[in-house]
Amino acid sequence: MSDLRIRPLRAFSRTPFRAPRRPAPEPAELQIRDTAPKPKGHSVVDSAIYCDGRRVASPESLAETYRVLHKAPQSLAWIGLYRPDRRELASLAQEFDLHELAIEDANEAHQRPKLERYGDTLFVVLKAARYRDATEEVEFGEVHVFVGPDFVVTVRHAEAPNLAAVRRRVERDPELLNRGTEAVLYAIMDKVVDGYAPVVAGLENDIDEIETEVFRGDPKVSRRIYELSREVIEFQRATRPLVGMLEALRGGFEKYGVDEELQRSLRDVADHVTEVVEKVDGFRELLRDILTVNATLVAQQQNEEMKSLAIASSEQNEEVKRISAWAAILFAPTLIGTVYGMNFDNMPELHWQYGYPFAIALMALVCGGLHQIFKRRGWL
Repeated sequence: MSDLRIRPLRAFSRTPFRAPRRPAPEPAELQIRDTAPKPKGHSVVDSAIYCDGRRVASPESLAETYRVLHKAPQSLAWIGLYRPDRRELASLAQEFDLHELAIEDANEAHQRPKLERYGDTLFVVLKAARYRDATEEVEFGEVHVFVGPDFVVTVRHAEAPNLAAVRRRVERDPELLNRGTEAVLYAIMDKVVDGYAPVVAGLENDIDEIETEVFRGDPKVSRRIYELSREVIEFQRATRPLVGMLEALRGGFEKYGVDEELQRSLRDVADHVTEVVEKVDGFRELLRDILTVNATLVAQQQNEEMKSLAIASSEQNEEVKRISAWAAILFAPTLIGTVYGMNFDNMPELHWQYGYPFAIALMALVCGGLHQIFKRRGWL
């Protein structure tokens, strides 16, 4: 990035392109506009040659694109690829003198957003994002952009972003396209950044739902907070590097005499990125606070449950005491009655005149004594 600040993006010159470096074009050949659909499974999604801001040819293959571009010294080629193989990337590297490290990054994908310069070529990695309402999840895509003096090569490894919409936009505005290859880069970056707005809205809605679930005591909310936090972190990784990338581009405005309109456009993109980054940072802080609140509420709920269990256990112990006390009281007369009900001939007091009243009195005395003892101890 330090190198980029020394050598920022070259000027968005009002002159369409640099001085000719290829033989003069054959006008009749350039006016051929082929709109035939590309074969299935073809990695070249769209390839176009532009002259004076207008599409003049639509080659079907990389080789044909090279051939037409060679014959048009002041034209611009925009090649859009979807999951190309190594052979196609090697062909592009040889034709446009692309650095092997950039080609390796474009082939491997899963790169962090970055902006690097290799000679006259700018290599940009952007992370697109879109919100899936059905699953309430954020889906991330990746696009690699090679920007040269007279060519733009875009390499996608996912459905997002929709570069066909970007191409239609610039083709409807020849004045924008006529400013050069960097205007295409601006349009791509603008599309990626605009795609962040629905994601921010979706995440904001998810956080509102989570706040409601937290205070409702939903037991599954902790898992959802964690999953949403991971999405926010991933979104943060996709958006935060753009601040430095755009700052590097803006650093060359004055030095390279960038077109005023494109300066305003890039500043607008930078403002949107800053707004998104600030909101995402706020989401992460808010989710951290929600997780803390949820942990506190769960702890309080667990304490209440433990308190309820303790009260229930205490009440149960009291009931056990009462039952045990009455069982002991009732056991005493049962024991006495059992002994005197055996009817052995040689038992004392068996034939005593006062034996029965004595047994009854003894039972009452023992039961009364036990009742008083248990009552003093709080069992009854």
